[in-house]
Amino acid sequence: MFSTFIIIPGLVIMLYSMFTIGAPFRLAIDFTGGSLWELRFQEPVPPGEMVSFFQSQGISDANVHTIGDEYTLVIRTKPLPPEEKQQLLAAMEDTFGEKPEELQFRAVGPTVGKEVTRTAFIAVFMASLVILGFIIWAFRQVDHPVRYGVAAIIAMIHDVLVASAFFSLMGFIAGWEVDALFLTALLTVIGFSVQDTIVVFDRIRENSRRRKGEPFDVIANRSLLETMQRSIATQINAMFVMIALLLFGGVTIRQFIATMLVGMISGTYSSIFIATPLLVSWYQQEGIFGWFRGKKKAKPRKASA
Repeated sequence: MFSTFIIIPGLVIMLYSMFTIGAPFRLAIDFTGGSLWELRFQEPVPPGEMVSFFQSQGISDANVHTIGDEYTLVIRTKPLPPEEKQQLLAAMEDTFGEKPEELQFRAVGPTVGKEVTRTAFIAVFMASLVILGFIIWAFRQVDHPVRYGVAAIIAMIHDVLVASAFFSLMGFIAGWEVDALFLTALLTVIGFSVQDTIVVFDRIRENSRRRKGEPFDVIANRSLLETMQRSIATQINAMFVMIALLLFGGVTIRQFIATMLVGMISGTYSSIFIATPLLVSWYQQEGIFGWFRGKKKAKPRKASA
């Protein structure tokens, strides 16, 4: 399936990053703390020269790389107060013969970065619990409502993995860094994934009441066919908006839009090819569920004399 070609390379990159930088993703200052400065010059300034400049100003931890073209530099340093930033701009004008255009500047303290990391994990975990509880409550009148909730959560985890793996790949290829917008994209993907899955499950619930004599797999297949047009139409409309934002939106939101686009495509895919087949297999005790049932029913043989 298509997600395999994203998830497996993404997981490999995450493991590689764990060994090289100590984290599965390249982390932005939202999580690590520090200052991020994006400057554009009229003439190219090599990153090595900018690192030497910061060292001459007493800042030895500056990390500099180009972005987009050789005229734009992204600089990461310790937190810089406004006074020191203005002094550095003046020194740059003296050193490089021009005052650069300041495209972006952000400063986050290390304490705030740790708090953002902790809050991010709590937000995703709590969202999963609330979604599971809501689905169980919404489908309380059907047989085994927990199965609906678990199937939706597994599909949601799949979509989060796809979006995260895609971002990890882009971090390796293009230097993307995880920031607060990435978390916003993940939460949006979670919402879209669950919403798309619930639409299919709700139709399964309705058809189960109307067609009590039909096998569950037939009901599920009928429900998928009845909702597929709606799911694909919603996805296409969302894709048009996302692609327009990618092409004409600001540079600062392109990573957010691209991650959300990949996650939303995965959400439509998982509601059709993961959540529903998983639910059917669970009801019919097929696959791994049949294996567990066989283990449960198996009885130890008595020793023969």
